[in-house]
Amino acid sequence: MSADVEPGKAATNYLRRTVDREIDELVDGGAAAISLEGAKAVGKSATALERVHTAFLLEEPHARDLLTADPRRVTAGQAVLIDEWHHVPAVWDVVRRAVDAGASPGQFFLTGSANASHPGTHSGAGRIVTVRMRPMSLAERGIGQPSVSLASLLTGERTGVEGSTDVGLEQYADEIVRSGFPDIRTKADRLRRAQLRGYVDRVIDRDFADLTGRRMRNPDVLRRWLSAYAAATSTVASYERIRDASTYGEGDKPAKSTTQPYRDALEALYLVDPVSAWLPTNNHIAELAGAPKHHLADPALATTLLGLGPGALLSGTSEPASVPRDGTFLGALFESLVTLGVRVSAQAAEARVGHLRTHRGEHEIDLIVERDDRKIVAIETKLSMTVTDDDVQHLLWLQSTIGTDLLDAVVVTAGPHAYRRPDGIAVVPAALFGP
Repeated sequence: MSADVEPGKAATNYLRRTVDREIDELVDGGAAAISLEGAKAVGKSATALERVHTAFLLEEPHARDLLTADPRRVTAGQAVLIDEWHHVPAVWDVVRRAVDAGASPGQFFLTGSANASHPGTHSGAGRIVTVRMRPMSLAERGIGQPSVSLASLLTGERTGVEGSTDVGLEQYADEIVRSGFPDIRTKADRLRRAQLRGYVDRVIDRDFADLTGRRMRNPDVLRRWLSAYAAATSTVASYERIRDASTYGEGDKPAKSTTQPYRDALEALYLVDPVSAWLPTNNHIAELAGAPKHHLADPALATTLLGLGPGALLSGTSEPASVPRDGTFLGALFESLVTLGVRVSAQAAEARVGHLRTHRGEHEIDLIVERDDRKIVAIETKLSMTVTDDDVQHLLWLQSTIGTDLLDAVVVTAGPHAYRRPDGIAVVPAALFGP
């Protein structure tokens, strides 16, 4: 069924997101159809509902039946949301043809939580603009007041950075387990934990089967693989190592042909969200490794899969040993939390995000944010209150290697103050870092 919606009144407590500005600019520029894509519960529907008059919610059987019988119903009336459009793939082509016929700016919003291809469905390139949504960053959650902008760092002006925050390690640990899913994070602790467990269960028991068209004969195998992937957060562990960690103690390891579909399906569901290796085209640096760095859509999914709360993270008593890493697991999750925020901010600035690692691991930098002219901002994360010379050695190496192609270099910390070191490296608390 469809529902009438008054634009801007769908959610009385709607928190404007960083991506709203991108959507505004696209609509103002004439985009008639926008597809919001990302993991379930990131807020796609709420963002779209702020802008439409009618909504078709296709996870409801009656709404699916209605549009299956006549997909052209979506073209009647004013701005419309087609939520989880992949349940009725024919509507994609209906929207595409409506755009070709002269649809008004902002007339169609589609949302999708599964990046699946459908036979006979046109790509929509040039007609339907795709916008990625991720869980809420710290800035979007209102954790601190950002005083340092990624967009300003990307100008290369290297202006002063300043600001202070009282957000400390305990609050960061709480934000890691609380999640950036808008409708989950604000719930009471027990309910929030139950909803996050239910989120994971749904992916394993239902969404995987819906996407692949086949039910899992042994869902525990997928759960163990996903838990091993969670334990590999912020590492470049090989998929063979992740596979071995998921079958620890078992003599027979599943073949790559068995586990590869797990990764492909979980990426298609936007649950697995790896950061690709940065491979510059100007060949400043030789022997760069090409392995992705592992991240889930939200670090809270990692703690949910591994059964960890903030107390365990802060005490270090439940470190997952199945995947070797440098530093603590809390440090890895802090990096994942910062990575989420950097990706949200970089998208707003039309920049790409990767990571840097040389083949033998002599040099590693957590995040590389690249402008369209290939110049970059390099970002390291450190779960500490202070930053030492050892903490910036890889950033200084990169600066000496690529020169003016390095626009700025930053260490994001759990400390209280933002400042520039004498060597020019910016030090910024995570709570003060924003778009």
